[in-house]
Amino acid sequence: MEYRFNDANFSQEVLQSSQPVLVDFYADWCGPCRMMGPVVEKLAEKYDGKVRIGKLNVDENPETAAAYGVMSIPNFVFLRDGKVVDQVVGGVPAAVLEDTDRVCIVPSVHRASA
Repeated sequence: MEYRFNDANFSQEVLQSSQPVLVDFYADWCGPCRMMGPVVEKLAEKYDGKVRIGKLNVDENPETAAAYGVMSIPNFVFLRDGKVVDQVVGGVPAAVLEDTDRVCIVPSVHRASA
C-alpha cells in the first residue's frame, strides 16, 4: 500500500514508524516524478508490511520538504527509526531504489558488506 504523507502526519506516519520508510518527495508538475510514480507504487506493493512507502507533495507540504533540504525532485529519502539512512535524487531505474530499499531492511551488520 502506498501512503500519502503530509506536514500534519509526517511525525506519526514516518518518524515514529516501527518499519523502515521510503518517502518520495514529488510535485504533480514534475515530469520525472510522474515517470517514477508507477515504480514507487510497485515497490509499495512488493514491500507492503515490511517497508512503509509513500509520497509527499512538496508544493502542498513545504515545511517537511524544507526540513529535509529537498531542493530537487524526485527525491527519495529512506528513514529507519526516524533517521535518514539513505537518499536518492532524480529519476532512476527501479533497481536503484530497490537496492537502497534492501539496505533499509537488512540489519546494519550486513550493510557493511553491501
